[in-house]
Amino acid sequence: MSAKATEKKHWSPRAYALLSVAAAVATVGLKLGAYLLTGSVGLFSDAAESLVNFAAAAAALWALTVAARPPDEEHAYGHGKVEYFASGLESALIILAAGWIGVSAWERLVDPEPLSHIPAGLALSGVAAAINGAVALVLLRAGRRLRSITLEADARHLMTDVWTTAGVIAGVAAARLTGWLALDPLIALAVAANIVWTGVRLLRETASGLLDRALPPEDQETIAGVLSRYEREGVRFHALRTRASGQRRFVSMHVLVPGRWTVKQGHDLAEKIEKDLRAALPGSTVFLHIEPSEDPASFADQGLDRRPHPGGGA
Repeated sequence: MSAKATEKKHWSPRAYALLSVAAAVATVGLKLGAYLLTGSVGLFSDAAESLVNFAAAAAALWALTVAARPPDEEHAYGHGKVEYFASGLESALIILAAGWIGVSAWERLVDPEPLSHIPAGLALSGVAAAINGAVALVLLRAGRRLRSITLEADARHLMTDVWTTAGVIAGVAAARLTGWLALDPLIALAVAANIVWTGVRLLRETASGLLDRALPPEDQETIAGVLSRYEREGVRFHALRTRASGQRRFVSMHVLVPGRWTVKQGHDLAEKIEKDLRAALPGSTVFLHIEPSEDPASFADQGLDRRPHPGGGA
């Protein structure tokens, strides 16, 4: 089976986002039901986080819809960076949810209340955790394959939710067995702290993407592997720069060839290098600048901002 045929079997990023929205709706309903049955502030904290999941999934769906638009006159490099804004919004929502949970937990810690219908409530939470876990694994694999920070952020958030739910279930069960009602709000405070950590980590990743961080080491190694084949033929490279914008990669470099080459020879080589790089790193846009290898100015011209050469010229 060809790679193209295999790729057709995969969903689009937007389809995965729709799956996340559907899972969020289901888990919000289950966890709110668990909270209403038991009155547990720990289960309330879990439901609040799922409400954030729903808002984040809706933001992800919007971002992936916008990111899929083709480049236009005002956005010649595409719309991929909108994914970082969705990821940033999710981070902010996570931190707000943590504050909401913390206030509610503190009030219950000061004024404890008995819990009711605990087995039924914990069963509903367990079903919600199972749904989130399954969807998180699907989104994480899709996010890595499609290079989507939005899907990866959503997957990590859902997986955090799974561990949160597991901790809440254990805490509420312990509160019932021991009769120590303070366990319930203490668990909720621990959930709030964990959510804050998740939000801060996502904010850091979002900021890194917006600041045009270079491609990850594995992508850099792939580029080096492609270029090494040409270096064995005497072609040289420098001023290699890479960055990502959502799912799209951008690669630029200078290619040094013999000065006696014709324009067509240089052009044909550039086309071949671009083709090989795009095949090795799908979704890449490649910019190449041909320079004569005998000219000292070619080696001086490696910075992002071109500087005048001491010998004259631009």
